[in-house]
Amino acid sequence: MAAVTKVLRGGSLVTPEGVFAGDVVLEGQRIADVVPGGLDAAQLDGCEVFDVAGCWVFPGFIDAHTHMQCWTGMDWTADSFETGTRAAACGGTTTIVDYATQDRGMTLTQALDAWHERADGTCTANYAFHMAIADWNERTRQEVDAMRDAGITSFKTYFAYDHLRLDDAQTMEVLEAIKPFDGILCVHCENGTLVNELQRRVFERGITGPEGHPLSRPAECEAEAIGRLMYLSRLTGARVNVVHCSTELGLEEVRAAREHGVRAMLETCPQYLLLDDARYLERGEDGFAGAKYVMSPPLRKPTDVAALRRSVLAGEVDQISTDHCSFNLHGQKDRGRADFRKIPNGGPGVEHRPALVMTTFEDDLGPMDFCRLLSTGAAREFGMYPRKGALAAGSDADVCVWDPAARWTIGAATQHQAVDYTPYEGFEAHGRARLVFVGGELVARDGEPTGAKPGAYVARS
Repeated sequence: MAAVTKVLRGGSLVTPEGVFAGDVVLEGQRIADVVPGGLDAAQLDGCEVFDVAGCWVFPGFIDAHTHMQCWTGMDWTADSFETGTRAAACGGTTTIVDYATQDRGMTLTQALDAWHERADGTCTANYAFHMAIADWNERTRQEVDAMRDAGITSFKTYFAYDHLRLDDAQTMEVLEAIKPFDGILCVHCENGTLVNELQRRVFERGITGPEGHPLSRPAECEAEAIGRLMYLSRLTGARVNVVHCSTELGLEEVRAAREHGVRAMLETCPQYLLLDDARYLERGEDGFAGAKYVMSPPLRKPTDVAALRRSVLAGEVDQISTDHCSFNLHGQKDRGRADFRKIPNGGPGVEHRPALVMTTFEDDLGPMDFCRLLSTGAAREFGMYPRKGALAAGSDADVCVWDPAARWTIGAATQHQAVDYTPYEGFEAHGRARLVFVGGELVARDGEPTGAKPGAYVARS
């Protein structure tokens, strides 16, 4: 049976050309038409019509940094692809880009197969993969082109975590290997050698709780690593993406490199725009609430938060992603109660990113800005535009209808992320995803899932 044409009628359409009133026509898995002013009433016969008056109609949001169903060296993340993409869709995100990760001794093909096995057939939102490289050798080098053929054009390396990090020469060789097809390397920028030593020193001073985490990973550890990456990019001419930038010092390194022509993309996350390191002192009922915020890089000083917010307003930030890497406070993070170094690093956010960003910047940014930061920027950067990230005829029918008048409170009790807390408990959100379509199917309404699972793998070029 042919799919019924769906019409999103009477909304404010956020398009590449600007924002205007009109209708969006969905046929099957594609946007068939974008109609300024709207269709005539006679053209609606036989269509399923959704009244979206008073709403912004966006291309589906893209979260380009997630870790679903992943072993991190300490534990498995709490969210599977099933629960994580369902939560993402409830918040308006229709595509995630997850980090498939090669462990030491594993091939890239084995890592990709493992991630497909976890994701295929389970997802509400669409999914693409970056390939994280932890074992760089000649065999891995020879697999890079096969990854490109499989639709992966972005890769990741680490300057921290002993079981993942590459040295500078290896990182340079990865950049050289991906440059011929203009691949992009996403890098976790912290100086792992310094972090290891500072962790030891902080712990030996008797600081064992969550407050030890930011003390052991100061801003200088991030900025030094970002500076090193900028020089490696300058040396090789390859594109790089600084993920989860959290400090003013790190921003200064990116700015300086861009002035010298380095092709450096910049990502930050809601936690670094909203929360600061005072959170590590939270006690809660059991004295360990600060562990909720143990993520790497850590939450920073209020001055860093202010600097990052200014960089968003200045257009320096290319995308706001989440680094969604969820662990339960009880049963996972509390294993590090006596030693902050044993607290699994990471926090949830994939469900709430659009509401957090649009609420906190509502007085300073408009729908076109939100579209760039939450959708189009990632689509362009990671080879999905205009299939994704555009409200245009021929683009995929991934659409978020956003009600800016909605008012609601973020809380763990009502979220769909499979984790027992949210860092944003009690946050008063302005705006909510009223309707979310993935591949033309309605997957969420007013923050609740419909049960549809049309999410598909997105091969990129």
